[in-house]
Amino acid sequence: MSSRLDDELSRLVSAGVLRQYQADSIRDAADAEIGAALADPGRPRPQQEPEGSESAKEKEPPAPAHTSALVEVLGYIGGALLLGAVALLTLANWGEMGRAARITTGTAAAVVLLGSAVVLALLRRREQLSSALAALGCCVAGFATFVAVEGEAGRVVGVVVALALAAGGLWWLKEPSLLVATFGILAVGVLVITADVLTPDTGPAANSAGIAGTGFILVAFVFAMLGLVRDQVTSWSLAGAAMFSSSICWLVQERGEIMALAVGTAGPAALLVAYGRTRRSAYAVVGCAILLVIWPTALYQLTDNLAGVAIGLVVASAVLLLAVLMLSRRRSNE
Repeated sequence: MSSRLDDELSRLVSAGVLRQYQADSIRDAADAEIGAALADPGRPRPQQEPEGSESAKEKEPPAPAHTSALVEVLGYIGGALLLGAVALLTLANWGEMGRAARITTGTAAAVVLLGSAVVLALLRRREQLSSALAALGCCVAGFATFVAVEGEAGRVVGVVVALALAAGGLWWLKEPSLLVATFGILAVGVLVITADVLTPDTGPAANSAGIAGTGFILVAFVFAMLGLVRDQVTSWSLAGAAMFSSSICWLVQERGEIMALAVGTAGPAALLVAYGRTRRSAYAVVGCAILLVIWPTALYQLTDNLAGVAIGLVVASAVLLLAVLMLSRRRSNE
């Protein structure tokens, strides 16, 4: 596949003309066409038209109109203002509001956000805006459920309701913003289940950190699987973020530094391998950020001196550079 086609597809994805999975499908089709042409030189090829010809210009997708972008931005601002108004009203008057007023406020905000998202989705307009409003609505609905049920059960039920709505929206709308909302809801769910269900009231607080760390590993697995059917870059980047969260939890756990290093290395390693295969810069950014935070922190907790941290970082750097040299040599031989 030519780099020109790759650049053009990236531009169309950035402009919102194409979705990422559509661009990936076009790349795969182009690769298949080139492979078939190379395997069968006598195969007739479609005639290519000059770059400046009229038909080539007609086939180029039109750029999104400025009014379209303006309407979408206004929708984002409207949703954010509604959410901010609910938050301010709730925080300022929480003590004075009765239970019915709290439930009504949260439910009304959730209905407005989710209703707007459903209407836009049914009209097949503003899919990105629709998914963003749905993501906010799922979180607000979970909060409203927590207010209605109250107590530990309310926190668990609120997470379940928000997660169910986010899963339904993700299945229907298939947009990255709902992946982000799902990650946030699952992260809150891990903390809620750890604190309210799995950690005994009489147990030491440090033991709950290891439980939460294990929960975030499960979250990372869920997003690794979601990357096979939904936006891969967003899903796998969020899986890396879940591994980072797990590493932080293991750092809090007593004698959990080794586990933090293992988790904080496995996640970035997987992301860097994905970057080597797909050249998606998000994988490299997230992977390197995790390494730069977890390795110095865990090594300092293990050795309790800066010299030990420096030595550990030198060893890690040597291993990475050696891997780069070996992979580069292998590629040059191929």
